[in-house]
Amino acid sequence: MLYLVAVTCLWAFSFSLIGEFLAGSVDSYFAVLTRIILAALVFLPFLNLSLLSAKKKAALSGLGAVQLGLMYIFFYHAFLYLSVPEVLLFTIFTPLYVVILNDALFKRFTPFHLLCALIATAGAAIIRFNGISDSFWLGFTIVQGANLCFALGQVGYKKLASTFTTQVPYHNVFAWFYLGALAVALPAFFLFGNPSQLPKNIEQWGVLLWLGIVASGLGYYFWNQGALKVSGGTLAIMNNALIPAGLVVNLLLWQKDTDFTRLFLGGAIIAVALWMSHQYAKKQGRA
Repeated sequence: MLYLVAVTCLWAFSFSLIGEFLAGSVDSYFAVLTRIILAALVFLPFLNLSLLSAKKKAALSGLGAVQLGLMYIFFYHAFLYLSVPEVLLFTIFTPLYVVILNDALFKRFTPFHLLCALIATAGAAIIRFNGISDSFWLGFTIVQGANLCFALGQVGYKKLASTFTTQVPYHNVFAWFYLGALAVALPAFFLFGNPSQLPKNIEQWGVLLWLGIVASGLGYYFWNQGALKVSGGTLAIMNNALIPAGLVVNLLLWQKDTDFTRLFLGGAIIAVALWMSHQYAKKQGRA
């Protein structure tokens, strides 16, 4: 749980940094490629080629291709059509995807977790549902693609890790995750990228370095490790904790208009849903 909270605080800055410094000025495919290359470089020195079978290496790479590669492509494109708060709003359905996919992969159905995810979604909607732009449907569709990729990657990683027969040192195999994402991002840049729209100043390069090494490299590793230690319901709800955290950062750094009443009420509802899910998981022995 500590991992998920820490990464939530870390990722809260990513929405604003992308929206303020990169969206519309730096080619999205280049930004995705740069982040993934930097993240891979963090873990490549630790890679142990003999720890996983070829099948599990391919599975971990495939999860990286979906959760990071495809998700980032959807995610960065969303900022071309939506504001930072709108992107945050349209991520509210991620917990539902996490719960449904988690139950499907582990061949069970947990109505209580679905209820908690619905409550968290309602809390997130209260925070941000105060008007949308003309690009609603296109932006909404793009963000849902990102949400599905992110959800599938998380629950897929939980499922894959449950099949490991020995206690695998995760930092010695996680580079496969980023190499899988690179297999998507590299051809995407060469096919669709705009080489004339590269970073133009030190701020943009600095943002990419931070997002690649810290937010992607360390963030996705610790988020996925945290996902292994909590129930599917708690994991689902933590996906929506990013919304109040991201809005607080957006307000503090760029003084964007925020309705504090809605922020407090929605955040409180998400917190209640998280507490309910955690208590249920403790009783079931899956905390």
